Amino acid sequence: MDAYINLAKSALEQYVKNRKILNPPANLESQMLKRKAGVFVTIFNKHLSGEQLRGCIGTFLSTQENIAKEIIENAIAAGTRDYRFAPIRKQELSQLSYEVSILSEPVLVQNPETELDPKKFGLIVRTNDGRSGLLLPDIEGVNMVKEQFSICCRKGGIKPNSDSFTLYKFSVEKHS
Repeated sequence: MDAYINLAKSALEQYVKNRKILNPPANLESQMLKRKAGVFVTIFNKHLSGEQLRGCIGTFLSTQENIAKEIIENAIAAGTRDYRFAPIRKQELSQLSYEVSILSEPVLVQNPETELDPKKFGLIVRTNDGRSGLLLPDIEGVNMVKEQFSICCRKGGIKPNSDSFTLYKFSVEKHS
């Protein structure tokens, strides 16, 4: 199992079973302990009909001292604090799969028509008053920039026809 996925899985399982926050193991890849980045952890519930989203929370900029701690924090949050879902219970743990996305630094978008691609780049729409909406890249069913932009605006409570906003793009290193 991928080290990033294993860490997310271990962090959530430790928290759900024991209500304890996992300390990053000392034997992790050095970049997980030395590098800082925004991280999203997405959790899916495996069903006969495929996978269903069960939780997704992350940070677009680092908030912890390294990627390992960012993964631990966001895995627990995705499993217990995603407002769209009830907290994950012990009985569910064996049915879950994980995806960890390590985000690049967001880059200001000057020309949306030429710079954006929802399959390649994630998008952040941010207003001057601090509201923002974010969507990771390569989301199933999101094929056009217009769709990606619309979802970001909805998530951030942004009215594109009346609010002033700035666009940022980012790429991800995806682990699944």
